[in-house]
Order: sequence, then structure tokens, then C-alpha cells
Amino acid sequence: MSTVPQPDPKDRPARLTVGVVGAGRVGPALAASLQLAGHRPVAVSGVSDASRRRAALLLPGVPLVTPEEVLDRSELVLLTVPDDALPGLVEGLVGTGAVRPGQLLVHTSGRYGAKVLDPALRAGALPLALHPAMTFTGTPVDVQRLAGCSFGVTAPEELRLAAEALVIEMGGEPEWIAEESRPLYHAALALGANHLVTLVAQSMELLRTAGVSAPDRMLGPLLGAALDNALRSGDAALTGPVARGDAGTVAAHIAELRRNAPQTVTGYLAMARATADRALAHGLLRPELAEDLLGVLADGASGGSGRTDGTEGGPR
Repeated sequence: MSTVPQPDPKDRPARLTVGVVGAGRVGPALAASLQLAGHRPVAVSGVSDASRRRAALLLPGVPLVTPEEVLDRSELVLLTVPDDALPGLVEGLVGTGAVRPGQLLVHTSGRYGAKVLDPALRAGALPLALHPAMTFTGTPVDVQRLAGCSFGVTAPEELRLAAEALVIEMGGEPEWIAEESRPLYHAALALGANHLVTLVAQSMELLRTAGVSAPDRMLGPLLGAALDNALRSGDAALTGPVARGDAGTVAAHIAELRRNAPQTVTGYLAMARATADRALAHGLLRPELAEDLLGVLADGASGGSGRTDGTEGGPR
């Protein structure tokens, strides 16, 4: 049985020349994914040695030029700079006359929606905010991870279909975020992903101190199961001494952390209090147990040892 030959992606209609301003971890990966869809990366700008290496690795043969030259050569421009640098970059590019009417200008900031591109819009550009909800390494594995990745999409209504089409071509799933909701959306992602890294790194340090030779191997199955349960069941997945109301165990934790890793106590107390509040609100923590537990946390926050019984017993 003969098969019908599939067209090469580069032969599809409406393929765009793509430029990247800011060769951090995100921009080259997105441009590489667009290249797989048949678009043509033509220019990239980067200042640091690391950014130049990333560009060479993910976009081999694409010339490194100034930001103004990137815009001059590109129909679709990815502005992948840090959040705080984005407004100034947009104003600067518009001020130098680099922005052309009809040019697609895409930023990848989670914090901002499309309004940060208003100066470019007034110059005739087409503004899109496409934020991949993914952590990037700056290596080719990032292109693979974009498959199925959600993107926070914000754009003028008339550009909505174009924005969603670009996300789909990169292998992602578009999720529409209202302009006014972008800061909250970004805070939610930072709370989950960025703080998770801190928590895991602290946990591994404590396990090494406790004598565990392979903390990553120990934590992998545990954290994988916890994440899966949380995504499936939300607060119903809460477990551990706080959710159970084991005040004595929590007191022992606080005492040990003060002795071995005092820099972790503030974070432990904050997360324990948040966990207790959620467990109470969802009926997982019995009120009669919560009183002693909250007392331990308050005592720990005020600088006390956290112990209620004066013993040196360890966690259960």
C-alpha cells in the first residue's frame, strides 16, 4: 500500500522569518521550535558569552546581530528579555524606528500582557504576549519539553487566532489570560514552580546533613507521588504531621531545624501555617488538634524552641 508523501514544513504557506532579541534560555528554544514548524530563524541578538553559546547550540548558523538588525530582518520578533527590561526595550526599539508596521512582536514575559507593547502597536506592529509555563535549561531538551506545554496567551481580540496558532505550532497548548489577570497568573506560577525548587534544594541539603547519601533518589518517588496526588486531588492530598495535627512532631522539626539549618525555619513555619489553614478549611485537621499545633507554630515564630513538652524526642 502506497503512502501519501507529507509536505515539508518549510513548504507550508505563510512561513515567517523569525528573530530573537535576548538569547537567554527561552528565546532560542522557541525559535528552534518554530523552525521545526517551517519558519526560518534569521537573526538573534545576545550580549553575554553564555547567550551566544546558547544561540550557537540551538540556532546554528543564525547570525548574531544588534537588536535593531534583528527587527530589520524579521517578520516575527521574539522579545525574550527579563521582565524588568521589557518596557525599556520596547520603547527603545520604537524610538529608533526599528519597529515596522505589520511586524509580529511577541514577548514571553509572564508578568505582562499585551499592553506593554502599546508603543509598538502605535508604530503599527502586531502585539502578542505568549508565555510558556515551563522552566528552561538553555539546552535542546527545552524544545522537546514544549510539547504539551501550556502558554499564557494575551493579545488583542483580532490577533487571538494568530497567537493561538503560533503556540500550537510550537507544540504548546494556548490558555487565554485576560490582560488584568497577568500579574496574578504569573504569581501563581512562581509560587508553584520557583518556590518548589527552593523547597526541594533545602530538603536535599537537610537529608545530606542527616546522613542520606542519595537524597535525590530518596525524594524522587516521594515528590513525584505528592505532585501527582496534588494535581489530581488538590487539598485532599494533604498529608504529614501538620495535616494530622501532630503538634509534638512539628515542635521536634522546629527544634532540629533551629539546631542544624536555622535559615530554613522561617520557610518551614510559613508553609506549615499555610498547610494548617488549608487542612482546617477542608476538614482534614480536627479543630481540637489544631489549637496545640497553631500554638507550636506561634511559639516557633516568636523564637521559641517550638517544644510543648520539654522532651528531646525526634519526629515521628
